[in-house]
Amino acid sequence: MSQDKLIPVVHVASGEKFLTTKGFSAIKDGIKAINSDSERLTKPDWLRMKITRNANFNKTQEIVHEHKLATVCEEAKCPNMGECWSSGTATIMLMGDVCTRACRFCSVNTGNPSGWLDLDEPVNTARSVQLMGLKYVVLTSVNRDDLPDGGAGHYAACVSEVKSVNPDKAVEALTPDFLGVLADVENVVDAGIEVFAQNIETVTRLTHPVRDPRASYEQTLAVLPHAKAHRPSMFTKTSVMLGLGETEQEILETLDDLKASNVDIVTFGQYLQPTANHFPIARYVSPDEFEKYRQWGLEKGFFEVVSGVFVRSSYRAEQVLQKNNVGL
Repeated sequence: MSQDKLIPVVHVASGEKFLTTKGFSAIKDGIKAINSDSERLTKPDWLRMKITRNANFNKTQEIVHEHKLATVCEEAKCPNMGECWSSGTATIMLMGDVCTRACRFCSVNTGNPSGWLDLDEPVNTARSVQLMGLKYVVLTSVNRDDLPDGGAGHYAACVSEVKSVNPDKAVEALTPDFLGVLADVENVVDAGIEVFAQNIETVTRLTHPVRDPRASYEQTLAVLPHAKAHRPSMFTKTSVMLGLGETEQEILETLDDLKASNVDIVTFGQYLQPTANHFPIARYVSPDEFEKYRQWGLEKGFFEVVSGVFVRSSYRAEQVLQKNNVGL
Protein backbone atom coordinates (compact mmCIF):
# COMPACT_ATOMS: atom_id res chain seq x y z
CA MET A 1 0.00 0.00 0.00
CA SER A 2 1.43 3.41 -0.95
CA GLN A 3 2.07 6.02 1.71
CA ASP A 4 -0.56 8.42 0.31
CA LYS A 5 -3.29 5.82 0.95
CA LEU A 6 -2.34 5.15 4.55
CA ILE A 7 -5.08 5.97 7.06
CA PRO A 8 -4.43 8.69 9.68
CA VAL A 9 -3.90 7.12 13.08
CA VAL A 10 -6.90 8.87 14.63
CA HIS A 11 -9.30 7.11 12.25
CA VAL A 12 -7.68 3.70 11.88
CA ALA A 13 -9.67 0.55 12.59
CA SER A 14 -8.27 -2.71 13.91
CA GLY A 15 -6.41 -4.60 11.20
CA GLU A 16 -5.87 -1.58 8.94
CA LYS A 17 -2.56 -0.12 7.85
CA PHE A 18 -1.78 3.41 9.01
CA LEU A 19 1.02 5.96 9.20
CA THR A 20 2.47 6.37 12.69
CA THR A 21 3.41 9.73 14.14
CA LYS A 22 7.07 8.69 13.66
CA GLY A 23 6.54 8.44 9.89
CA PHE A 24 6.52 4.69 9.22
CA SER A 25 3.61 2.37 8.45
CA ALA A 26 2.09 -0.16 10.83
CA ILE A 27 -0.93 -2.42 11.19
CA LYS A 28 -3.35 -1.46 13.95
CA ASP A 29 -3.54 -4.17 16.66
CA GLY A 30 -0.89 -6.23 14.88
CA ILE A 31 -3.03 -8.50 12.68
CA LYS A 32 -4.55 -7.66 9.28
CA ALA A 33 -8.34 -7.65 9.11
CA ILE A 34 -9.85 -10.96 8.03
CA ASN A 35 -13.31 -12.04 6.99
CA SER A 36 -14.52 -14.47 9.61
CA ASP A 37 -18.01 -15.78 10.28
CA SER A 38 -16.97 -17.73 13.35
CA GLU A 39 -18.68 -16.76 16.59
CA ARG A 40 -16.61 -15.94 19.63
CA LEU A 41 -17.26 -17.94 22.78
CA THR A 42 -19.55 -16.37 25.37
CA LYS A 43 -17.60 -15.20 28.39
CA PRO A 44 -18.39 -17.05 31.62
CA ASP A 45 -19.34 -15.19 34.80
CA TRP A 46 -15.83 -15.43 36.26
CA LEU A 47 -14.52 -13.26 33.42
CA ARG A 48 -16.66 -10.28 34.36
CA MET A 49 -14.30 -7.65 35.73
CA LYS A 50 -15.21 -4.49 37.60
CA ILE A 51 -13.48 -1.48 36.07
CA THR A 52 -11.47 0.51 38.62
CA ARG A 53 -10.50 4.14 38.05
CA ASN A 54 -9.50 6.71 40.67
CA ALA A 55 -7.16 9.64 41.22
CA ASN A 56 -4.12 7.33 41.12
CA PHE A 57 -5.25 6.05 37.71
CA ASN A 58 -5.37 9.60 36.37
CA LYS A 59 -1.97 10.43 37.89
CA THR A 60 -0.34 7.33 36.39
CA GLN A 61 -1.86 8.08 33.00
CA GLU A 62 -0.62 11.66 33.18
CA ILE A 63 2.95 10.60 34.05
CA VAL A 64 3.07 7.99 31.28
CA HIS A 65 1.75 10.33 28.61
CA GLU A 66 3.77 13.37 29.75
CA HIS A 67 7.00 11.38 29.38
CA LYS A 68 5.89 9.91 26.03
CA LEU A 69 6.10 6.33 27.24
CA ALA A 70 4.30 3.32 25.82
CA THR A 71 2.84 0.77 28.23
CA VAL A 72 1.91 -2.83 27.65
CA CYS A 73 -1.18 -2.00 29.71
CA GLU A 74 -2.59 0.16 26.92
CA GLU A 75 -1.01 -1.33 23.82
CA ALA A 76 -1.84 -4.97 24.65
CA LYS A 77 -5.32 -4.15 25.99
CA CYS A 78 -4.54 -5.67 29.39
CA PRO A 79 -7.67 -6.40 31.44
CA ASN A 80 -5.86 -5.41 34.64
CA MET A 81 -5.02 -1.84 33.61
CA GLY A 82 -7.69 -0.31 35.83
CA GLU A 83 -6.47 -2.17 38.92
CA CYS A 84 -2.78 -1.54 38.28
CA TRP A 85 -2.99 2.13 37.27
CA SER A 86 -5.36 2.83 40.16
CA SER A 87 -2.70 1.46 42.51
CA GLY A 88 -0.07 3.65 40.82
CA THR A 89 1.77 0.97 38.82
CA ALA A 90 2.27 0.46 35.11
CA THR A 91 4.38 -1.87 32.97
CA ILE A 92 6.50 0.36 30.76
CA MET A 93 7.04 -0.83 27.19
CA LEU A 94 10.36 0.29 25.75
CA MET A 95 11.33 1.13 22.17
CA GLY A 96 7.94 2.36 21.04
CA ASP A 97 4.53 0.85 20.40
CA VAL A 98 5.24 -0.86 17.06
CA CYS A 99 6.58 -4.43 17.05
CA THR A 100 8.43 -5.99 14.12
CA ARG A 101 6.63 -9.29 14.73
CA ALA A 102 3.01 -10.30 14.24
CA CYS A 103 2.11 -12.89 16.85
CA ARG A 104 -1.53 -13.90 16.44
CA PHE A 105 -2.36 -13.52 20.14
CA CYS A 106 -1.01 -9.98 20.59
CA SER A 107 -2.70 -6.63 19.89
CA VAL A 108 0.44 -4.47 19.79
CA ASN A 109 0.76 -2.67 16.44
CA THR A 110 3.03 -4.36 13.87
CA GLY A 111 5.38 -2.67 11.44
CA ASN A 112 9.01 -1.82 10.71
CA PRO A 113 10.34 1.16 12.71
CA SER A 114 13.45 1.13 10.46
CA GLY A 115 15.88 1.78 13.28
CA TRP A 116 13.93 4.54 15.05
CA LEU A 117 14.60 4.94 18.77
CA ASP A 118 13.70 7.62 21.31
CA LEU A 119 17.08 8.59 22.73
CA ASP A 120 15.35 10.36 25.64
CA GLU A 121 13.59 7.17 26.70
CA PRO A 122 16.11 6.05 29.35
CA VAL A 123 15.86 9.41 31.17
CA ASN A 124 12.08 9.62 30.75
CA THR A 125 11.62 6.07 32.01
CA ALA A 126 13.75 6.65 35.09
CA ARG A 127 11.93 9.88 35.88
CA SER A 128 8.52 8.22 35.48
CA VAL A 129 9.49 5.43 37.88
CA GLN A 130 10.61 8.06 40.38
CA LEU A 131 7.37 10.06 40.08
CA MET A 132 5.20 6.95 40.41
CA GLY A 133 7.02 6.05 43.62
CA LEU A 134 7.42 2.44 42.52
CA LYS A 135 9.48 -0.01 44.57
CA TYR A 136 9.32 -2.71 41.89
CA VAL A 137 9.53 -1.89 38.19
CA VAL A 138 8.57 -4.07 35.21
CA LEU A 139 10.15 -3.01 31.92
CA THR A 140 9.09 -4.82 28.78
CA SER A 141 9.48 -4.02 25.10
CA VAL A 142 8.33 -4.71 21.60
CA ASN A 143 10.50 -6.94 19.41
CA ARG A 144 12.90 -4.81 17.39
CA ASP A 145 14.34 -7.14 14.77
CA ASP A 146 15.19 -4.04 12.70
CA LEU A 147 18.01 -3.17 15.12
CA PRO A 148 21.39 -4.95 14.91
CA ASP A 149 21.22 -6.10 18.55
CA GLY A 150 17.44 -6.38 18.74
CA GLY A 151 17.47 -3.29 20.94
CA ALA A 152 19.40 -4.96 23.77
CA GLY A 153 21.76 -2.00 24.17
CA HIS A 154 18.92 0.50 24.43
CA TYR A 155 17.04 -1.80 26.81
CA ALA A 156 20.13 -2.08 29.03
CA ALA A 157 20.57 1.71 28.96
CA CYS A 158 16.99 2.14 30.21
CA VAL A 159 17.57 -0.34 33.05
CA SER A 160 20.85 1.35 34.01
CA GLU A 161 19.24 4.80 34.10
CA VAL A 162 16.32 3.55 36.19
CA LYS A 163 18.81 2.03 38.64
CA SER A 164 20.93 5.19 38.69
CA VAL A 165 18.00 7.47 39.52
CA ASN A 166 16.20 4.90 41.70
CA PRO A 167 18.94 2.79 43.31
CA ASP A 168 16.55 1.16 45.79
CA LYS A 169 14.16 -0.13 43.09
CA ALA A 170 13.99 -3.74 41.90
CA VAL A 171 13.71 -4.16 38.13
CA GLU A 172 12.10 -7.01 36.24
CA ALA A 173 12.92 -7.18 32.52
CA LEU A 174 10.32 -8.92 30.36
CA THR A 175 12.38 -9.09 27.20
CA PRO A 176 12.16 -10.19 23.57
CA ASP A 177 14.12 -13.31 22.65
CA PHE A 178 16.70 -11.23 20.71
CA LEU A 179 16.54 -13.92 17.99
CA GLY A 180 18.39 -16.21 20.39
CA VAL A 181 21.59 -14.13 20.33
CA LEU A 182 22.87 -14.89 23.82
CA ALA A 183 25.35 -12.00 23.96
CA ASP A 184 22.37 -9.63 23.66
CA VAL A 185 20.62 -11.45 26.49
CA GLU A 186 23.75 -11.02 28.63
CA ASN A 187 23.78 -7.28 27.87
CA VAL A 188 20.37 -6.84 29.50
CA VAL A 189 21.15 -9.15 32.42
CA ASP A 190 24.38 -7.24 33.13
CA ALA A 191 22.43 -3.97 33.49
CA GLY A 192 21.49 -5.06 37.00
CA ILE A 193 18.01 -6.56 36.86
CA GLU A 194 16.55 -8.73 39.63
CA VAL A 195 14.24 -10.79 37.38
CA PHE A 196 14.72 -11.86 33.76
CA ALA A 197 11.51 -12.87 31.98
CA GLN A 198 10.97 -14.22 28.47
CA ASN A 199 7.57 -15.65 27.66
CA ILE A 200 7.16 -19.07 26.11
CA GLU A 201 3.47 -18.14 25.57
CA THR A 202 2.06 -21.59 24.72
CA VAL A 203 2.81 -25.30 24.34
CA THR A 204 5.19 -26.49 21.63
CA ARG A 205 2.44 -27.78 19.30
CA LEU A 206 0.69 -24.40 19.22
CA THR A 207 3.79 -22.20 19.04
CA HIS A 208 3.17 -21.86 15.34
CA PRO A 209 0.64 -20.54 14.37
CA VAL A 210 0.21 -18.63 17.67
CA ARG A 211 3.65 -16.96 17.69
CA ASP A 212 5.48 -15.17 14.89
CA PRO A 213 7.72 -17.50 12.82
CA ARG A 214 10.83 -15.71 14.13
CA ALA A 215 9.95 -16.84 17.66
CA SER A 216 10.06 -20.45 18.76
CA TYR A 217 9.51 -22.67 21.77
CA GLU A 218 13.09 -23.93 21.52
CA GLN A 219 14.52 -20.41 21.22
CA THR A 220 12.84 -19.30 24.45
CA LEU A 221 14.02 -22.49 26.15
CA ALA A 222 17.58 -21.57 25.13
CA VAL A 223 17.39 -17.94 26.28
CA LEU A 224 15.98 -18.57 29.77
CA PRO A 225 18.62 -21.01 31.10
CA HIS A 226 21.43 -18.95 29.58
CA ALA A 227 20.25 -15.87 31.46
CA LYS A 228 20.11 -17.90 34.68
CA ALA A 229 23.56 -19.39 34.14
CA HIS A 230 25.00 -15.95 33.39
CA ARG A 231 23.68 -14.62 36.73
CA PRO A 232 22.54 -17.46 39.01
CA SER A 233 21.35 -15.13 41.80
CA MET A 234 18.71 -13.65 39.49
CA PHE A 235 15.19 -15.06 39.15
CA THR A 236 14.01 -16.26 35.74
CA LYS A 237 10.36 -16.17 34.77
CA THR A 238 8.04 -17.10 31.92
CA SER A 239 4.34 -16.96 31.11
CA VAL A 240 1.92 -19.43 29.51
CA MET A 241 -1.47 -18.49 28.05
CA LEU A 242 -4.24 -21.06 28.41
CA GLY A 243 -7.37 -21.50 26.33
CA LEU A 244 -5.63 -21.75 22.95
CA GLY A 245 -6.39 -25.43 22.49
CA GLU A 246 -3.65 -27.01 24.62
CA THR A 247 -4.25 -30.29 26.45
CA GLU A 248 -3.50 -30.95 30.10
CA GLN A 249 -0.78 -33.40 29.07
CA GLU A 250 0.85 -30.60 27.06
CA ILE A 251 0.66 -28.28 30.07
CA LEU A 252 2.50 -30.89 32.14
CA GLU A 253 5.12 -31.36 29.41
CA THR A 254 5.65 -27.60 29.19
CA LEU A 255 6.17 -27.40 32.96
CA ASP A 256 8.73 -30.21 32.69
CA ASP A 257 10.57 -28.35 29.89
CA LEU A 258 10.60 -25.12 31.89
CA LYS A 259 11.84 -26.86 35.02
CA ALA A 260 14.62 -28.50 33.03
CA SER A 261 15.52 -25.02 31.75
CA ASN A 262 16.04 -23.78 35.33
CA VAL A 263 13.07 -21.38 35.29
CA ASP A 264 12.08 -20.13 38.75
CA ILE A 265 8.66 -18.55 38.22
CA VAL A 266 5.80 -19.51 35.89
CA THR A 267 2.55 -17.62 35.34
CA PHE A 268 -0.67 -19.04 33.88
CA GLY A 269 -3.43 -16.79 32.56
CA GLN A 270 -6.48 -16.95 30.32
CA TYR A 271 -5.96 -16.02 26.67
CA LEU A 272 -8.46 -13.29 25.77
CA GLN A 273 -8.74 -12.88 22.00
CA PRO A 274 -8.11 -9.12 21.53
CA THR A 275 -10.04 -8.73 18.25
CA ALA A 276 -11.94 -10.86 15.75
CA ASN A 277 -8.75 -10.93 13.64
CA HIS A 278 -6.69 -12.71 16.30
CA PHE A 279 -6.24 -16.39 17.09
CA PRO A 280 -9.60 -17.77 18.31
CA ILE A 281 -10.21 -18.83 21.89
CA ALA A 282 -10.67 -22.59 22.18
CA ARG A 283 -11.96 -22.63 25.75
CA TYR A 284 -12.30 -20.66 28.96
CA VAL A 285 -10.30 -22.18 31.81
CA SER A 286 -12.12 -22.28 35.14
CA PRO A 287 -10.68 -20.83 38.38
CA ASP A 288 -10.52 -24.38 39.80
CA GLU A 289 -8.44 -25.53 36.83
CA PHE A 290 -6.07 -22.59 37.27
CA GLU A 291 -5.58 -23.63 40.90
CA LYS A 292 -4.92 -27.22 39.80
CA TYR A 293 -2.24 -26.12 37.34
CA ARG A 294 -0.64 -23.96 40.04
CA GLN A 295 -0.37 -26.99 42.31
CA TRP A 296 1.14 -29.04 39.48
CA GLY A 297 3.89 -26.44 39.12
CA LEU A 298 4.56 -26.17 42.84
CA GLU A 299 4.82 -29.95 43.08
CA LYS A 300 7.45 -29.86 40.34
CA GLY A 301 9.55 -27.51 42.45
CA PHE A 302 9.12 -24.04 40.92
CA PHE A 303 9.78 -21.16 43.31
CA GLU A 304 6.31 -19.78 42.54
CA VAL A 305 3.48 -20.41 40.09
CA VAL A 306 1.08 -17.50 39.66
CA SER A 307 -2.13 -18.85 38.17
CA GLY A 308 -5.49 -17.22 37.59
CA VAL A 309 -7.99 -16.02 35.02
CA PHE A 310 -6.67 -12.46 34.72
CA VAL A 311 -3.02 -13.21 35.41
CA ARG A 312 -0.49 -11.72 33.01
CA SER A 313 3.29 -12.01 33.19
CA SER A 314 3.71 -8.69 35.00
CA TYR A 315 0.51 -8.83 37.08
CA ARG A 316 1.28 -7.99 40.74
CA ALA A 317 4.85 -8.96 39.92
CA GLU A 318 6.17 -7.31 43.06
CA GLN A 319 4.20 -9.77 45.20
CA VAL A 320 5.74 -12.98 43.80
CA LEU A 321 8.20 -13.33 46.69
CA GLN A 322 5.25 -13.71 49.09
CA LYS A 323 4.54 -17.10 47.45
CA ASN A 324 0.76 -16.79 47.93
CA ASN A 325 -0.36 -16.64 44.28
CA VAL A 326 0.07 -12.82 44.46
CA GLY A 327 -2.88 -12.60 46.82
CA LEU A 328 -5.37 -14.28 44.51
